[in-house]
Amino acid sequence: MAESYDQFETGEIEIRVRYPEVDQMGVLHHSRYWIYFEMGRTELLRATGLTYRDIEASGVFLAVSKCSCKYIASAFYDDVLILKTMVTKMGAARIDHAYELRRKEDGMLLATAETTLACVGRDGKVHPLPDSIRKYNQD
Repeated sequence: MAESYDQFETGEIEIRVRYPEVDQMGVLHHSRYWIYFEMGRTELLRATGLTYRDIEASGVFLAVSKCSCKYIASAFYDDVLILKTMVTKMGAARIDHAYELRRKEDGMLLATAETTLACVGRDGKVHPLPDSIRKYNQD
């Protein structure tokens, strides 16, 4: 599932574009990319043996504090996409991810993106990343 990416983790998931995710022209709406990126992060975390549900239950939350996306080409209804999600940097209280979204059929790069997640406690204040999350980069 996950493979080594430098000292961090990387993973891929397959996503089929569903009808409610497209506009009247059959093009994947730009807002849906962010849902896909979250799916990629969630599955990458799951590949390390953790679930986001368990992390939240322990009182730790990973809040998106920064995000950017470059839309390169369109995805269409019923396209099968491959999302590659990579942990690119880990700090004391943050995790940076990068994403590449491609159409499976022709390998066309559709979008690249980056997010920064801040680790916070139930009170919303910055909290150090727990050791259980740090195992992301201990391969």
